[in-house]
Amino acid sequence: MRLKSKVAIITGGGKGIGRAISLAFASEGASVVMAARTLSTLEETAEEIRALGGTVKAIQTDITDEKQVERLVAETVHAYGRIDILVNNSGIAGPTARVADLDLAKWNEVLAINLTGSMLCAKYALRHMIPQKSGTIINIVSEGGRSGDGRSGYPMRSPYCCSKSGLIGLTETLAVEVGEFNIRVNAISPAAVRGERIMNVVKGRSEATGVPFEEVMGKLVENYSLKRPAEESEVAAAAVFLASDDASAMTGQTLVVNCGQHIIF
Repeated sequence: MRLKSKVAIITGGGKGIGRAISLAFASEGASVVMAARTLSTLEETAEEIRALGGTVKAIQTDITDEKQVERLVAETVHAYGRIDILVNNSGIAGPTARVADLDLAKWNEVLAINLTGSMLCAKYALRHMIPQKSGTIINIVSEGGRSGDGRSGYPMRSPYCCSKSGLIGLTETLAVEVGEFNIRVNAISPAAVRGERIMNVVKGRSEATGVPFEEVMGKLVENYSLKRPAEESEVAAAAVFLASDDASAMTGQTLVVNCGQHIIF
């Protein structure tokens, strides 16, 4: 078990990628604390983990609320005595719209959840990781946030792209700030991941552009070497690697899990 005796907080842990990471961490021996706004979803995943013999705690948390984040970390430390791993996975896809048509409230909501919420979770987790001189933070970013890295832009998804680009910047900055305390900070960057979220994104683009859903989905994966989206379990496997001692020399890095996404000119 690569994460035996470790304590992990996973935001957005009840469904999608977060659920897969929670299950994978528990199977590797970690005590898992899942946080999200919807408690019923968290409890469903918690029951799955308990049925498999894992240790888990579900804490309803809005990560845009600093007091709730502070409480999440305090309850974790009270229950398990420490924090070894933080996975900043909570996020929303946000609107599909051109910048000229964007609603400011929706822009602010995406940045508050995807970027500021991750910063707040790191802020309070680090207050325990720094004194214990150990820990690892994993931020779930996106290939949409790496669009400036030799890629084309991601039209009609500017709030999402900017939030994920910012999270990559936070990853690299934190890695420098806390390396002296033996704390590693890395990111995982998926492209499309099979599941409810990507289906909603494709549906939103289809509705915004008038292009049939099947055509949008087909264009999405035609630029992937593997000709398919990643599975949630594949992203979770990358998270286990980064959280484990197998990645002990990695920090400030973005691990790409994108099925070979590339740009065709």
